[in-house]
Amino acid sequence: MNTQAQNYWDAFWNSKEKPTSVSAWQFGGNADELAKLVMDGVKTATCSGHIFYEIEREPLPKVDDYSIVLNSSDEPLCIIRTTEVTICPLNKVSEAFAYDEGEGDRSYNYWKSVHVQFFTKALIEIDLEFSEDMLLVCERFELINVK
Repeated sequence: MNTQAQNYWDAFWNSKEKPTSVSAWQFGGNADELAKLVMDGVKTATCSGHIFYEIEREPLPKVDDYSIVLNSSDEPLCIIRTTEVTICPLNKVSEAFAYDEGEGDRSYNYWKSVHVQFFTKALIEIDLEFSEDMLLVCERFELINVK
């Protein structure tokens, strides 16, 4: 976590007992646009490829994890708390989840098109092939604070 994100986190909790699990990250794709959707209360869900957690040896997110959402310049914008985590094949993601991701026209077709394109490109970069049944880590979250 960078210094700006750490300072924001510390200032938000001030004298209250701070949760121990926090990370700071940007959304993939268009970090600024997606962060704005979160701050506007439109985006309440996100997903990532399970394979990337395995490759990077990162722990999977869990309920009550906190995250500081960063913009494309790595500046902290808001704090979210994970409320639900499920693992699901991309081709089994529900229309409700696609809607809660808040992107485009919020339709399942838009969601699927954008995510197939995103994951295909990301997997090619690590010499892997896209498959519609690739496992996704699907998270729902709530907005805790906007800077």
